[in-house]
Amino acid sequence: MAETSGEVAWARLTAAEIQARATPTTVAIIPVASIEQHGPHLATGVDMWLATEVAERTARKLKAAGTEAVVTPCIWTGLAEHHMAFGGTLTLDEASFAATVGGIVRSVARHGFRRIALLNGHGGNIEAIASAAIVLTRTLGVPVVGATYWTACAGLFGAILEVQDNVLHACEAETSMVMAIQPGCVRGENIARAVPARAASPVPPGFKRQRSFAEMTDTGVLGDPRAASPGKGEALFEAAATRLSEELARPELWA
Repeated sequence: MAETSGEVAWARLTAAEIQARATPTTVAIIPVASIEQHGPHLATGVDMWLATEVAERTARKLKAAGTEAVVTPCIWTGLAEHHMAFGGTLTLDEASFAATVGGIVRSVARHGFRRIALLNGHGGNIEAIASAAIVLTRTLGVPVVGATYWTACAGLFGAILEVQDNVLHACEAETSMVMAIQPGCVRGENIARAVPARAASPVPPGFKRQRSFAEMTDTGVLGDPRAASPGKGEALFEAAATRLSEELARPELWA
């Protein structure tokens, strides 16, 4: 008989095993991501892999500290219209994305979970995830928390990275994390030419507008992946899982 007490992945558990974990204090984590271009050196599944890895490591730390946790399969497609010009990208529109996220959250809530976290791993989803958490909490009467992992871990990530303060796109951070868990999906020979010759003018703090990545960078990359390493990637994962598990375990977050 397989031992499943340490398993956190919803898809690797039976229905009965999932229902047995649906207590009022169990944290159900739903990773949300995107399939999109990540420059010439990274495969398109980056956000999906990283969001899932952060979520599962977070859940394991929660369990080790005494808080039950499960992680649904990643919602792998998101809002990525701004990447379409470079090819290889799959995107939803805002209504379809909201409906998809809402359908998964409602399913989790119907099974008795009362602490639901949307863990975002894609920049284009940030505002939509925050909005979904607010609307779903109000309509379901169940606390739904939205978080983007690198925003929640900004100070910790900045202490690990050398050439940037936080995650950008196909950059030192994301390349390092892919090196740590999916090394076969890094095209090392293309890293040097992934560095953009031009970068976008920053939008002032407090302002937001739609802008194609083709207007922002000539390679599809923001940042410099040449400083990436598997060791940095492992450190970033560990920092994220530690911070997120601490926050998601706090009863005050769910009150």
